[in-house]
Amino acid sequence: MNKQKISIVTGGGSGIGLAVCKALAADGHKVIVVDLSASASEEVAQEILSEGGDAHAIALDVSDHKQVKHAFEQVAQQYGSIDVLVNNAGIGSIGTLEETTESELDKVYQVNVKGVYNCAFATISQMKKQQSGVIVNMASIASSVGIPDRFAYSMSKGAVLTMTYSIAKDYVEEGIRCNCVAPARVHTPFVDNYLEKNYPENKQEMFQKLSKTQPIGRMAKPVEIAQLVKYLCSDDASFITGSNFPIDGGFVTINN
Repeated sequence: MNKQKISIVTGGGSGIGLAVCKALAADGHKVIVVDLSASASEEVAQEILSEGGDAHAIALDVSDHKQVKHAFEQVAQQYGSIDVLVNNAGIGSIGTLEETTESELDKVYQVNVKGVYNCAFATISQMKKQQSGVIVNMASIASSVGIPDRFAYSMSKGAVLTMTYSIAKDYVEEGIRCNCVAPARVHTPFVDNYLEKNYPENKQEMFQKLSKTQPIGRMAKPVEIAQLVKYLCSDDASFITGSNFPIDGGFVTINN
């Protein structure tokens, strides 16, 4: 009988992270739901448990190196392994170079870049000890092509892409695989909150406009991203490492 995989998903309390947690749980993983919000992580874990899956919630700030290291050491100690890490936690940022303040740049870096570093750093020694493990990082189409008004966000996701390549290169002989997923627009609570804040009078019109920037004519659903992540975390993907997977409705190829 195969051992149950212990899988950490950051930003697991909503959106893509929530969908990834549920997809991995449905595939038999014990999912460690990590989120800045204790109530959000607990709610997702309870939902998974109620559906017959296995989950545990941890409230965690991924930008805090010591906090992450301590929490992940506890996971490894309690469950005996860390088999999968999905670095999904991230924040958005809108603005050109001139519109991006130093504090905004630092904030995006702390979560989107340092957060990925912190979680991978806290995981890699355990995976080396096991001589096995999978890391999937959430990049973006902004890692590969220019997106208007996304200076800080693009900076951070470009770093995620190259960190992925570096980890894959350095640890391939340790049995560790590392890949990233690069979505275009995904219909998450972030999109709804953005429209509510900036376009309260014409939310539906703007939603349609944003949807049509994808050549396929709509935004992705979180579950569609989650299914790709689930595959990359599975043994079926055991020959895949050091790769970037656009999941973008044709955005990169057709629009550029």
